[in-house]
Order: sequence, then C-alpha cells, then structure tokens
Amino acid sequence: MEFIDYYKTLEISKTASDADIKAAYRKLARKNHPDLNPNDTKANKKFQEINEANEVLSDPEKRKKYDEYGKDWKHADEIKKSKQQQQTYNGGGGGFSDDFSDFFSSMYGEGTGSRSKRAKFRGQDLNAELHFELKDVYRSQQQTLTVNGKNIRITIPAGVENGQIIKIPGQGSAGGNGGPNGDLYITFSITNHPVFKREGSNLYITVDLNLYTAILGGDLLVDSFDGGKVKLKVAPETQSGAKVKLKGKGFPVYKKENEFGDLYISYLIKLPTNLSEKEKELFTELSKLRNNGN
Repeated sequence: MEFIDYYKTLEISKTASDADIKAAYRKLARKNHPDLNPNDTKANKKFQEINEANEVLSDPEKRKKYDEYGKDWKHADEIKKSKQQQQTYNGGGGGFSDDFSDFFSSMYGEGTGSRSKRAKFRGQDLNAELHFELKDVYRSQQQTLTVNGKNIRITIPAGVENGQIIKIPGQGSAGGNGGPNGDLYITFSITNHPVFKREGSNLYITVDLNLYTAILGGDLLVDSFDGGKVKLKVAPETQSGAKVKLKGKGFPVYKKENEFGDLYISYLIKLPTNLSEKEKELFTELSKLRNNGN
C-alpha cells in the first residue's frame, strides 16, 4: 500500500496541535467541498483525502500509531504482538527485523502453513462535514454524497442540529482481506438565522410593537418560520419585553414526524419619532393628565 503523508495532505507540520489540525481541516474541507465543486473530480478526490487525514490525525491514538508505523498504522496492534512473539522465539535477542512492513507481509501475506491465513481488518471510518442554513433543515431532504468515488444517497431528517453527527454504517473505507467496511460520520454545520434564534426545537423572535398598539391593544401580524403569517391579539398596556408563546410554531423535532417546538415572541416597543406639533401638544396634555392623576 502506498504511503500517504496525512500531514502534507492537511498542510500542517508533524508538531501541529489538535487546534491546528481542526483549523486546517475546516479550511480545506470548505475549499474542496463537493457542494462547492460539483463537477471538479480533482477537488472531490482532495476532499476525500482531507477527510481521511483528519480521521487519523484528530484521534490521538490513531495519530500515535500512524507516526510510529506509517502506512501500516491500522495493523499496529498485530505488528506489535508479532514482534513480541518473535522476540520470545529468539530468546529475547535481536533477531527481529525493523522492517515492520515486510515482516507483516510475511505474517499475513503469502506465507506457508499457519502464516498463510490472511487476517481480516475493518476498514477505516471516514468523516465529512455538511453545511446548511437553518431554513435548509426545516424539512427532511435527500442528498447525494460522493465518498471514495461512490455516490451515496442519504436522507437528512428535519430538525437536525448544529454540530450533530450522523453515522452511515458501512460507507467508510473498504475492509482489508474481506473484512467489514468502516463507517461514515457526517457532522452538520448549520448557520444562524438573521431573525429567528433556535434553541433545540424552540424558536425565538423579537418583533417591534408601536406605542399606540402597546397602550391600547390591537392586532399584530407576525412572520412564522415556515413563511406564513400569525395574527396576534395584543393586550392593552403591553410592556416592552413581554413574551408570547405560540405552541407548535417552532422547529421540527428531530425524527418525530409532525411534532414541532414552540415559537416565543418578545415585544420591543418602538417610540414614535418626527412628531408633529399637534402630536407634541397631545402628549403634553397626556403627561399633565398623568401627573395630575398622581
């Protein structure tokens, strides 16, 4: 198997910290993501290589094995065990070769007798990151991903959250010698909405309320997340910061069809500006009435 320099793939040094690895992965994954390069086979291949490198270097145990055993890191435990057995056979002497790759090939490759048995190894897990806006995950959808040159069609349930990881069994790298495939792990990165704030399956929004409606009460039309309008009855003497809960008008609950969180509306009273002389007179009169009443 050809050696792949994962450090070179992520464009980092061998002394890179965990934070350096994470930052390099995010930068390169965004640049080469298939959604941004749909017809670029070179970028798609690069994206797969980046995911493979990150899968190894972001895991301290895997990184340690990779640094020590190179291209044979996935078989590190078997190599170490075989080395110990060989040293035992040689009375603890130095009869063991340092070329682990050749030794491993002789142990599990084309040897004779008991050594002719080829060990099965599970394939490597892969990681991918999908980027969406909040509106994109309001409804379930299907996506086609390209992994190791193979198209995989997956369903993304409505209500998936930022940072959530979904496992796709058997869609990682192929296993060795007939062993099982690894798995594919997809991390979701969901950008914030400019108007609606999401917390779990609940949504929060602040709406402006004019002074007159706040004092006298009245009707108010508010946008809901699905694009519709909701008519609210504003009570007289509503205070700024007052909250209203609309049950079932929030975000879909993950993997629970037709279940939604709640929408919480906060009122922000907007004072009138550019008052006319007549309005100023009326407000002055109201002020006098209020003060005299006290």
